Amino acid sequence: MSDLPRKAVTRTAKLAALPLGFAGRATWGLGKRIGGKSAELVAREVQQRTADQLFKTLGELKGGAMKLGQALSVFESALPEEIAGPYRAALTKLQEAAPPLPARTVHGVLTERIGEDWREYFLEFEDTPAAAASIGQVHRAVWHDGREVAVKVQYPGAGEALLSDLAQLSRFARLLGPLVPGMDIKPVIKELRDRVSEELDYELEAQAQREHAAEFEDDPDVVIPQVVHQSDQVLVTEWIDGIPLSEIIAEGTAEQRDRAGQLLARFLFSGPARTGLLHADPHPGNFRLLPPVAEEGQTEEDGGPVGSWRLGVLDFGTVDRLPGGLPRNIGDSLRLTLEGDAAGVYGLLREEGFVKESIDLDPDAVLDYLLPIIEPTQVEEFTFSRGWIREQAARIADPRSPAHQLGRQLNLPPSYVLIHRVTLSTIGVLCQLGATVRLRDELEAWLPGFLAEDAATEDTETVNAAAEGTGYAEEEGDPEGEPVQA
Repeated sequence: MSDLPRKAVTRTAKLAALPLGFAGRATWGLGKRIGGKSAELVAREVQQRTADQLFKTLGELKGGAMKLGQALSVFESALPEEIAGPYRAALTKLQEAAPPLPARTVHGVLTERIGEDWREYFLEFEDTPAAAASIGQVHRAVWHDGREVAVKVQYPGAGEALLSDLAQLSRFARLLGPLVPGMDIKPVIKELRDRVSEELDYELEAQAQREHAAEFEDDPDVVIPQVVHQSDQVLVTEWIDGIPLSEIIAEGTAEQRDRAGQLLARFLFSGPARTGLLHADPHPGNFRLLPPVAEEGQTEEDGGPVGSWRLGVLDFGTVDRLPGGLPRNIGDSLRLTLEGDAAGVYGLLREEGFVKESIDLDPDAVLDYLLPIIEPTQVEEFTFSRGWIREQAARIADPRSPAHQLGRQLNLPPSYVLIHRVTLSTIGVLCQLGATVRLRDELEAWLPGFLAEDAATEDTETVNAAAEGTGYAEEEGDPEGEPVQA
């Protein structure tokens, strides 16, 4: 029934061809240089051919291979321009499109999951997909009640292919290094594998999307499509028009870039506070910039910023469940870092497991390590740029730098892994946008502990709780983590 390449041998061979192809092109490039072409021109041609093969292979395989491509695409802004340039267009394509499955396969899934009469649910159904992603593709349709909808159909065999790809990619992680220089790919693959079952479960996705849609229903800045219908391997949601963030990155105006960046930061920090869920797949393909819609006669006093663009958010297949919102210690640590309280920051990091008991670090050195990273929170507004994130990446990646040596000694507790990944990915998108963002505004509004008065309130509550003999239960879990340097 499926045209998705599913045999492990076939998929493994395609993935193995990526590093082998790179080696072959390097040899070809050497021949060109011997033949008289300049090193710079040959390098550019080699990188372009590599990027083309990367997109073609990952796009055809979909599954974990394409998922990895999407994950890597948000980090290209941290790479030097001479390396990032040839990959940017190829990786960006993975955020919006991939070779589609034929209509007969899609119809088969709809028949199996909705029923033989599946067409009666729709007034119209477009066989050509509007978008194709790692485990499914989206078709535009009109629901039987007249609403325009997006019909997300999971690829048959997607789960098997996803797990197989990620297992193979993990083995090839070291060989894949030349494809995206400067990126440690293995931890990214591990995180993707940990989230496979959740992303394949459309019931969980529908539940997360319903909760977000209910909370943001009347929000003037963020639009979440309502869930219309859900069954195994099929999810139908309201259709929203808008400009994909990848297009804003490529050719958006300064106004669009800044607005998209501000709302992206707002959604990142307000989502967990308002829903207890963290949208954990922040690549540009999952966001749209929607033009403003104001009712006749509406004013700013009536309903927020009339005339402002809004952010449409898609795909809730991967979320982190944070019932109390983002951990308070994040806000406390940021506040103490900005206050220059080296001992306080170090104490919190050790308490949370970022510094293991067996390791002793200089608190002032830790503060020096953190301050450049949190520069966007030190000012009223900050312009994110590829130059800034490359500077940070180079500082931490250079084995000769004190920052690199210190970073290797820090630890990332399991409960913070996904938060860390999402934050880094969001910063990567902000840098791709080149957006000027008032990040402090969002932190003050939504991040517990960031404001000094929040900390004072927390201290009072802790004292009262202790007096009443209630205390606080510590969260159980794996005390070990992974190096932050990853």
